[in-house]
Amino acid sequence: MADKDFENEVPGGEDPEAQASGSDPQEGQGPVGGAPSEDAAEADELTVDDILGSAQNADAAAEDAVLADLESALLNDLKRLQAEYANYRRRTEEQREVEIERAQGAVAKGLLPVLDDLDRAEKHGDLEEGSPFAAIAEKLRGVAERMGLSTYGAAGEAFDPQQHEAIFQVPTPGATEPTILEVVETGYRLGSVELRPAKVVVAVPAD
Repeated sequence: MADKDFENEVPGGEDPEAQASGSDPQEGQGPVGGAPSEDAAEADELTVDDILGSAQNADAAAEDAVLADLESALLNDLKRLQAEYANYRRRTEEQREVEIERAQGAVAKGLLPVLDDLDRAEKHGDLEEGSPFAAIAEKLRGVAERMGLSTYGAAGEAFDPQQHEAIFQVPTPGATEPTILEVVETGYRLGSVELRPAKVVVAVPAD
């Protein structure tokens, strides 16, 4: 059996001369013909700041301008629609209130002749307290009041041609200005709306 030369044998079967040289088979290979180096890879990567700070080309700038104009036009249309809807709601609400007042006024005007009859009956003493007729009169006046119907015009008040209708003038000694002497027909308002002017006899200064 032949003796082995353990002194010259290198573990792994590598050539002693190649091991002594310490050269790497991959050493010396650069970017050409091999994997790119770390410096080259870092140079190819772009950061967010680089992307945002890069200059836009003419096509991209024109597209952004078109989008900005479209966004502005849509925003203006939205504002216009909102304003039109707000105006529509306001007009609708105002019209609804007018129709309600008109309906209430029609009902109230229908009650005026009845209320006039009650006033005449009261002046003649026909509305005795505790009588059925007096109870009915009280209920009707309560309904009129809840509707917002109110009376105006009373003896002793200053005469106002905007509110009162003078059916007769009486020269009165001591009178310094036209004053209501007697209310012939009561005036009525529904809220702030005049339904009927008060018909009155006016005391005027004597000559």
